[in-house]
Amino acid sequence: MDIIDDVIREKLHSHVALIRQVSEYIINSGGKRLRPALVILSAGASGYSGKHQYNLAAVVEFIHTATLLHDDVVDESELRRNKETANALFGNAASVLVGDFLYSRAFQMMVEVDNMRVMQVLADATNTIAEGEVLQLLNCRDPNVEEDNYLRVIRFKTAKLFEAASRLGAILGNATPEEEEALSVYGMHLGTAFQLIDDMLDYTGDDQDTGKNLGDDLAEGKPTLPLIYAMRSGTPEQANIIRNAIVKGGEDGFQPVLDVIQQTAALDYAKKCAHAEVATATAAIASLPESEYKDCLLQLASFAVTRNH
Repeated sequence: MDIIDDVIREKLHSHVALIRQVSEYIINSGGKRLRPALVILSAGASGYSGKHQYNLAAVVEFIHTATLLHDDVVDESELRRNKETANALFGNAASVLVGDFLYSRAFQMMVEVDNMRVMQVLADATNTIAEGEVLQLLNCRDPNVEEDNYLRVIRFKTAKLFEAASRLGAILGNATPEEEEALSVYGMHLGTAFQLIDDMLDYTGDDQDTGKNLGDDLAEGKPTLPLIYAMRSGTPEQANIIRNAIVKGGEDGFQPVLDVIQQTAALDYAKKCAHAEVATATAAIASLPESEYKDCLLQLASFAVTRNH
């Protein structure tokens, strides 16, 4: 991971001072580096030990960071990882344009690997992520979003990059088609579980642990799984509280919504769904050869559903 950080710093270089300033701010703001770790671990699990894994790990982190920059502008977020968002600090225009810089730098770097499969995976992933962003935008303030539609957004917007990261390592290691597919399935379901827990933490976490304001999703009118389940399983009165909060963006207060979520055991349901995703992820890589890399992938799956941040 230290090598990846060195690559990130090197590739962030630009003659434009503002680009360096904004990109270094967001890259150095305390992210978990899960997606780069997936590239390294899946490459190791596939028997690869060359240098391309570090470049591709940095590429994945640049793509993720670009989506964060754009997300925070769209969502008008002011806090991420216990720090001001880049758009709050530097303005929306700078955040969008530096996000574009990170995307284009990522594509420059992937060309250097000179592997058409790598380029295809990353091109498809970035396109799918963009579709997920638009789908989420369409779902905002819509209380009629069904669970399947919500999960589709997660698979597009979040899990797709986890899937791509895991697949890239397998490609580098010349894994068999079966092993590549196994790691891809692992990444997709790990990413889904990760986002399910993120959506839970918006109602149960601690501001200092999560690094963002509790209730942000509700304030943006996002119909996440706890809300969807609470509406589905609660009384008509409880469902109306949730519906109105989604439509109004939580203007009537966070506590009434939290009360309904707790009364309907919506968080327990969301956590059960996250554990099911992790079970699918771990089962997918059960047949991979034993290694310290496989062990780490299994530990990462456990962390995805036990974390508080």
